[in-house]
Formats: sequence, structure tokens, C-alpha cells
Amino acid sequence: MTGNSGGPWGGGGSNGGGNRGQNDDKNRRPPNNGSQMPPEIDDMLKKGQEQLRVLMGGRGGSGGNNSNGGGSGPEINKSVFVIGGLAAVGLWVFSSLYQVQNYEKSVELLFGSYLETGEEGLNFAPWPFVKAEIVPVDREQTEDIGVGVRGDAGFMLTRDENIVDIDFQVVWNINDPARFLFNLREPQATIRAVSESAMREIIAQSELSPILNRERGVIAARLQELIQGTLDSYDSGVNVVRVNFDKADPPDQVIDSFREVQAAEQERDRLEKQADAYSNRITAQARGEAAQVLEEAEGYRARVVNEAAGEASRFSAVLAEYQKAPDVTRKRLYIETMENVLGGLDKVIIDDAAGGQGVVPYLPLNQLRQETK
Repeated sequence: MTGNSGGPWGGGGSNGGGNRGQNDDKNRRPPNNGSQMPPEIDDMLKKGQEQLRVLMGGRGGSGGNNSNGGGSGPEINKSVFVIGGLAAVGLWVFSSLYQVQNYEKSVELLFGSYLETGEEGLNFAPWPFVKAEIVPVDREQTEDIGVGVRGDAGFMLTRDENIVDIDFQVVWNINDPARFLFNLREPQATIRAVSESAMREIIAQSELSPILNRERGVIAARLQELIQGTLDSYDSGVNVVRVNFDKADPPDQVIDSFREVQAAEQERDRLEKQADAYSNRITAQARGEAAQVLEEAEGYRARVVNEAAGEASRFSAVLAEYQKAPDVTRKRLYIETMENVLGGLDKVIIDDAAGGQGVVPYLPLNQLRQETK
């Protein structure tokens, strides 16, 4: 056995003392339950430590194995650095890219300050210097005021000092993402507060009956205009799409009494309309009868005037004839008068020549003429 056969624990000596050195070495080792550590495990531990040093950027030691490790160490180190650098660049690019949908817009912030607005598609914001906030601009969002609330949050006072329970809905979206992010700290709370304040202002200027019956559309249009104007004064970047006026009722505590009052008012209106219709009919009838009487009076007046004028003309004509021939005219007037007086009477003719005793029959031509008709 040569001097190098002393094993991993040393013990190398001369040829003559090789066995003795091994015996001494065995005597110096601590007892291990009668077993020894194989030399292959020691070699494997050393190789593992060497490879770990190479990967960590160290250099190998002396010896044959160390010379091989020292030759491949720098090459492996460069590859690790290149791969790590590429991975870092890829991770940075991946972290800097973001996608914007067709219903969204993005606001890019450079150290918290506004930089620009991103459009639809793939956008690049160098992380960590630029941060992107994505805002859904086309999505309609709603705020329900007075719907399902407790207490008196939906109760509002009218101009005629009545209380009305109001439920309405404000539908809005975002038209300027930058203003929306920078000028409104709590957008939903701000919109709710502005909407409720605007509705209270409008209700305070209106009476109860129009609110409950016919002016809901007018109130909704005015409310939308007032909310939009207030939000524009804040540079909020919010657009009010529409206002839905859902309910306007009296409080639950008095709604039964209010309905009775409403029914009585409707009955009153019905009776008033019925009375107005009767009055209009009677008035029109009276006016028609009055017009008829006036027309008849006017006709009678014209007839009497015309008859009087005719009689006067006839008398004037008779007077002229009388002045020309008084006897003839006097006799004609007598005969005409007797004709008018005796024409409609039953007559009996007595002949005076017979001494008052002779009755002369006559032929009643007038009666015969009437019977033949």
C-alpha cells in the first residue's frame, strides 16, 4: 500500500509505517457505533461547496477539481447575469403595459401629477415612475335618493308647508376622467349631496298638489339642469344623463287622510265641472231664446211700421180720389165697409117691398165655394 492510501483523514507516512499510521489514526477517531464515514460522501460535500461558490461568483481552490471549476466559473456567472437582466427587463415591461377597453379611459400620473390621458387599446406607462388609473367613462352609474332609507331622509318641505316623501334616481357617467379623479374626493357622496340639495331647493319653491299630480316631468328636467350646473361649477368631470322621478307621496303616517282629502277634492272638481256644464247649457239656451225674442220683436216692429205706412199711403190715395169725386168715393167706401162687415156673417134678406113679410132666399155662393174646395 502506498503513502497516499491513508484516506481522507491524513495519516500518510513511509512505506514501513503505513499500517501503524492507519492503526494510530483509527485509535484517534471518536467511536461511531463501530462504523466509518465513507470517503465518497466527503468528496460530494466538497464538490457541492465548490459549485455553490461558483454560482455565487467565487473562484475555485487549488487542485485538479479546483482548476476545472475555476475555468468554468466566469462563463457561468455571465450567463446568470444576462438571464437575470433579461428577466428584469421583461418584468418591467410587463409591469408597465396595461389594457384600456372601449368603454374606458386611463389617466397617467407622473409622481402623482397628471401626465396625459390614455386611449383605448394597449398603453405603456413606465413603472414605477408613471401610474395609470383606469376609469369607466361610458358606464352609466346610478345614485338612488330617498329609496329604501330610514328616518326622514326622503322627507322634504313644500312651499305651502306640507311634507312630501320623495324618491328619485340620478343616472350619471364620467366625461372628463382627469377632473373626476383630481377634483372629487368622494364622487358618489358628492353627487348624492348635490342631488338631494337641488331637489330640496326645487320642492321648497313648489306646492304640494302640482308635485303629486302634473309637474313631475317639469321638476325632473329642472332638477337635472340644477345638478349639472352645480357639478360643472366644481369641475367634477361628471355628466348627468337623466333623472328618474320615481315617487312623490305624503308620509305614511298621514297617507290615508291625504287620500281622503284627494278624493274629496276630486269629487269637488267633478261637481264643479258638472255645474259649469249645466250653467253653460242654460246660459246658451237663454241667450238663444233672447235672440229669438229680439228677432220676433224686430219682425213685428217692421211689419207694423210697414202696415202703417201702407195704410197711410192708401188713405192718402183715397183722399186724393175723394177730393176729385166725393159722392162716388163716399159710396165706394160705404160699400167696401159693408162688405168687410157683412162678409163673414150668416145673412137673411127681407124685402121691404112686401111689407116686411117677404123673405127672399139667396144663393150662398161663399159656402158652396168652400164646400167644393
